[in-house]
Amino acid sequence: MRLTVAENDQLVARLSHEQGRRLADSGVVQARPSSFNAELWELTPQGKVGVARVGDVEVWVTPKLEIDRLLFLVGYAADPKGWRDELVHLEVREGLIPAVADALWRQTERALRQGLLQGYRTAEETSYVLRGRLREADQLRRHHGRPIPMEIRHDDFTIDIPENQILLAAITRLLRVSRVSGSSRRRLAALRIRLAGVTSLIVGARLPSWQPTRLNARYYAALRLAEIVWRATSPEHAPGPTVASGFLFDLPKIFEDFVTVAVSEELHDRFGGIAYPQYPCHLDEALAVRMKPDLVWELSGVPRAVVDAKYKQEKPAGYPDADLYQMLAYCTALGLPRGHLIYAKGNGSGASHVVRHAGIEIICHALNLASEPEAILSHISKIVSEL
Repeated sequence: MRLTVAENDQLVARLSHEQGRRLADSGVVQARPSSFNAELWELTPQGKVGVARVGDVEVWVTPKLEIDRLLFLVGYAADPKGWRDELVHLEVREGLIPAVADALWRQTERALRQGLLQGYRTAEETSYVLRGRLREADQLRRHHGRPIPMEIRHDDFTIDIPENQILLAAITRLLRVSRVSGSSRRRLAALRIRLAGVTSLIVGARLPSWQPTRLNARYYAALRLAEIVWRATSPEHAPGPTVASGFLFDLPKIFEDFVTVAVSEELHDRFGGIAYPQYPCHLDEALAVRMKPDLVWELSGVPRAVVDAKYKQEKPAGYPDADLYQMLAYCTALGLPRGHLIYAKGNGSGASHVVRHAGIEIICHALNLASEPEAILSHISKIVSEL
């Protein structure tokens, strides 16, 4: 069974009790039985877009944003000075997964144009031929003084390095997702063949770590996108007890990452200082109540501004009051006269509130994500001017 619902919409579907319960437990959508008919279930998206299979039900959640705008947000958060422009100019409009698949094979082909990147990998093994260095402690412990076989450590110059392993892992994952176009599937399959000499990651493994260097600079764009594909296809995106497989973008997290990176970059370029994401602080003197604002900017080691990003549907009257209470707590604990809430623009516009008897001002900004990328970044620049 296949169900399709828009990100900000609701769907009523005829499901068995078992199907409805699994969807409710998965966390992909909010599912509850209809109060009018026990065979009908009301499904409401929970901030994720893409496709997920839960049992025998395939759920498609379509984003309200244009695909290129969504990929712009993802790209900017991953690497603000790198590959975002390449993704923005993609002309793929038929859906999220075809767009991501098209971007992945294009970026990977560009990365491999000069051949597979090679590097040194340290290997430890038992051998009858001395190569590299002898691991003396292991030799004595395992062979009790016998000269052979030998426990050795050596460096191999190989293509089986983290960068290539990450690309292979993302390509393999994406080939398992439905609705990848035939042309993209052929391109991805050909790339997987080129990476045949690279170790495949086992189920449940984490991506290996890599560090940007001058040598792997041509891989940057492909690696950033590969990491995003890996996260979107990981079963861990379902917070409930039922595992859901598929391809899902967590829009609140994407929006939070974009705002954090964009504001941090603008602050640093214009005013210096240090911007800290997920800033750890406490509400009370006993340090028992922990808080983590999305972004706190420090100048000379002193907090000067606090920002929280909110990707959510607003109430008809405007922004949720709970967000104002949360920001008031941040400002009070940090000793700041004002705080800033940045929303994805919906049915509310910007607003400002001054708290009675405290004088703390809470400013709400509405960021129109349907605008051109240049306009979005220009609005970020105006917000930073108010910080």
